[in-house]
Amino acid sequence: MRLHTAPDHGVVGQVATAIAQAGGIVTAIDVAESTGTRLVLDVTCSAGDADHAKELEAAVDAVDGVEVYKVSDRTFLLHLGGKIEVSSKVPLRNRDDLSMAYTPGVGRVSKAIADHPEDVWRLTSKGNTVAVVTDGSAVLGLGNIGPGAALPVMEGKAALFKRFADIDAWPICLDTQDTDEIVRAVEMIAPGFGGINLEDIAAPRCFEIERRLRDSLDIPVFHDDQHGTAIVVLAALTNALRVVRKDLASARIVVSGAGAAGSAIVTLLLAAGVSDVVVWDREGCLAAGMTGLSPAKQRLAESTNPRRVTGDLRAGLAGADVFIGVSAPGVLKAEWIADMADEAVVFALANPDPEVDPAEADKYAAVVASGRSDYPNQINNVLAFPGVFRGLLDARASEITVDMLLRAADAIAHVVRDEELNSSFIIPSVFDTDVPKAVAAAVRGGDQR
Repeated sequence: MRLHTAPDHGVVGQVATAIAQAGGIVTAIDVAESTGTRLVLDVTCSAGDADHAKELEAAVDAVDGVEVYKVSDRTFLLHLGGKIEVSSKVPLRNRDDLSMAYTPGVGRVSKAIADHPEDVWRLTSKGNTVAVVTDGSAVLGLGNIGPGAALPVMEGKAALFKRFADIDAWPICLDTQDTDEIVRAVEMIAPGFGGINLEDIAAPRCFEIERRLRDSLDIPVFHDDQHGTAIVVLAALTNALRVVRKDLASARIVVSGAGAAGSAIVTLLLAAGVSDVVVWDREGCLAAGMTGLSPAKQRLAESTNPRRVTGDLRAGLAGADVFIGVSAPGVLKAEWIADMADEAVVFALANPDPEVDPAEADKYAAVVASGRSDYPNQINNVLAFPGVFRGLLDARASEITVDMLLRAADAIAHVVRDEELNSSFIIPSVFDTDVPKAVAAAVRGGDQR
């Protein structure tokens, strides 16, 4: 906050006190200007969230003789001008450098690629580039906010690719939500990329887009909201069941949410050998023979729920070992967890507000995970997608297989050593440098441990 105050340096203490009493934490107060008529103070403080920040602003503004002139949010300041940039990997110091990097020398390289198309991987950036493609229809927990509003998220994704796997990724925000147009647009830009990361595209459109692009392109196509989530969930579940000494194959699992993430999680769980999965959505517990379901939900109903459980979420949870939520806030009452099997595992992953308060779930469950960074066991896709694409690009893979996804999940799980594993630590930190290396090796098919 930049403040205009009366020319009394004692006001500094009053401002600090007001912020502390309102629950804020002052990290710096600087006198930017001092005259005979006023002081200009720059105050830096931490707030719990945006609403709390407004409370702090009001508390300071209420101090006698203080005017809040301007307020800056450090998150917005970080985004000024965007979060990514292009930089040259080669020196451009003189005419000689230019003649090789650009015309006329570059023409020889282009001719060589025209004669031997496979050399595009070696002589261009294609082999280390990923397109992060969205239509802005399902951005974070914000919904259909459009391609422009999605751009900060896609920039962030590109920054994560660079930070965790040294991959150059580019945000591609398409101003259409027509399936045919999205597919054609990605097909047209594909020659410049080594992989396609689909992001924040609403279900069920995302299923068809991914399927068609996988059929038409000779580079891997990965929908992170589906497969990245599924990989990390399976990794975390593998370790959670190690903690409670239960077997994955025999575990009874309830998945809340039949959208993109839920469908991918179920598919990967079944591929991992789980035999008893019940999917709950707006229609209740999905079961074969139900009518009025979308094609995607119909497929889930036919491949899950062997005991033909029907009814609401609480009915589905009776005797279950695991709850995995990728649905909506507050759909799971904490006390329902008592209906589950002993040593229950609860993953409440809806963002920004989970299906159940993790602190409340912890009173009933043996292991609790969420998508939040302020609780233990954060399920975060950053653990998966950088290493997955690093492995795909290194292998020059033309597709991604279910076996690769399973190997990636196993690699993440086993980064957590036996002596580290406990109910509050079932998944490694996103800053653990062993994670992307292990995942990349696993995707390539090497020894990831």
